[in-house]
Amino acid sequence: MHDLVIRNGTIVDGLGGEPFTGDIAVDGDLVTQIGEVSEPGREEIDATGKVVAPGWVDIHTHYDGQATWDSEMAPSSWHGVTTVVMGNCGVGFAPAKPDKHDWLIGLMEGVEDIPGTALAEGMSWNWESFPEYMDELEKMPRTVDVACHVPHGAIRAYVLGDRETPGAVPTDEDVEKMSAIVEEGLRAGALGFSTSRTILHRDVEGELVPGTTATKEELIGIGRAMGRVGYGVFEMASDMKREWDEFGWMGDLSRETGLPVTFAALQSIAKEMPLEEQIEATAAENAKGANIVAQIALRGNGIIMAWQGTVHPFVFKPAWEEISELDWDAKLAKLKDADFRKRMIDEESVYPENPDLLPLFMMIANGWPVQFEMMDGFNYEPTAAESVAARAEEAGMTGSEYAYELLMREEGTGFIYYPILNYADGNLDFLHPLQHRDDTVNSLSDGGAHCGTICDAASPTFMLEHWVRDRERGTISLANAVKRQCYDTARLYGLNDRGVLAPGYLADINVIDLDNLKLEKPWLAFDLPAGGKRLLQKAQGYEVTIKSGQVTFLNGTVTEARPGGLIRGPQSVEMAEAAE
Repeated sequence: MHDLVIRNGTIVDGLGGEPFTGDIAVDGDLVTQIGEVSEPGREEIDATGKVVAPGWVDIHTHYDGQATWDSEMAPSSWHGVTTVVMGNCGVGFAPAKPDKHDWLIGLMEGVEDIPGTALAEGMSWNWESFPEYMDELEKMPRTVDVACHVPHGAIRAYVLGDRETPGAVPTDEDVEKMSAIVEEGLRAGALGFSTSRTILHRDVEGELVPGTTATKEELIGIGRAMGRVGYGVFEMASDMKREWDEFGWMGDLSRETGLPVTFAALQSIAKEMPLEEQIEATAAENAKGANIVAQIALRGNGIIMAWQGTVHPFVFKPAWEEISELDWDAKLAKLKDADFRKRMIDEESVYPENPDLLPLFMMIANGWPVQFEMMDGFNYEPTAAESVAARAEEAGMTGSEYAYELLMREEGTGFIYYPILNYADGNLDFLHPLQHRDDTVNSLSDGGAHCGTICDAASPTFMLEHWVRDRERGTISLANAVKRQCYDTARLYGLNDRGVLAPGYLADINVIDLDNLKLEKPWLAFDLPAGGKRLLQKAQGYEVTIKSGQVTFLNGTVTEARPGGLIRGPQSVEMAEAAE
């Protein structure tokens, strides 16, 4: 008798082949049989008419703090994710000298919009070195497996100390020390190293993050640590300035070490190279023997604007500044006041003194043609006719008046969507061909981050609902979508024990009612430590999520099972079988 049998499901095995109807047997934490299973199971799931797929592997998240106090790992776990890779974009919490705790929190709060008060209250800081941080992570069982990068910001702060300021140039000895820390981290089980080189990433004081001004000699010197260990992924966010020759040194590093380098590939106001050129440069370097992989998002990366969120179109108004520190009830009373409303609409915005980000600030305050009303069933590929500008004109109102009314809906809990990245064309057509390339991978959910501005942890659900089922401008196949979110993401990081439904692989499985899969409307919760806020979004249609053979979610409700653990280093099917 098997521990678990899933019967009569439409099996999408993660390898890209055609779906087929069959059964799956699970024993312990592994899949043991697939096809027609004659023996019964102690537990059986009828998956007739449902999609049965591997658990999603999300390689771009920021749960570095949350993973130390939270076992549920929402919102990613709500969307069928069974493996997360953290420590992206050069931010994280190890190594950490005691006098740098606040600095690291400020870096994470500024870059990833995770409330600093929540991090300060939630984390124990029972570590200093990166291996000690890994040991701390290993203590808590979760609904998902977690894996880590060694973050550039933390190692720069650890090695440079008070010398870590914008533009600081490490000495050769500094680079050697940083390289040694990365090597130590990988030997303790980290899956790679990460850095950030974009003006959009700043600490809570508005200062550029450490990696922004790093030289290629520093980056290559650090990257060679992975070559010495023999595995690891070099992950980066960058503005792709031509003078930096990012693809040149990425190609050199990959060819020298034989390891993959991956970067965030986006349509971005900050990137000097257009997305098409980024993809062409990737292909050119790979043709010369490199292994560079572009991480792509599946929808516009944007801001969900709300009165209680991090940003909204009126955030730069003097009137807003007057009430910004009030509690919500007092704020709402002022927002409802007719005279105050008139001030908010009529006043000119006063922007922070930051020339690099001024165009973004202006679009937040007045970009009505590219801002959209969010409602239940919102389509994340909206048309110009659905913009605030178009709706305001129809209503005989100004953009400011209409936006104010949108935010005031449902007692001041309305949302406006502003996709600042990946929506320059007013549609997502450009992403269709990218989802059929071997040098791109579906990513950039930022799960656990941007708590007051986005909730893209739901990206795997959006992939199925929009790109596979509903998109009128062209869909992708179910088999391709599943492969890209399971096999491709897992293989990039050396996680060869998952992402496939076949005997010997981890029993990380989703049973999905694809016909009724639906993203619900986001909402703001104040459930982080110290009452910190975060945008959350659930979905209907995940009937069962299984992690390592145990049911962790049943019809969208979390169970008591916590089979997830810490991943240390690359994994193989043989390792999974040995563990079993």
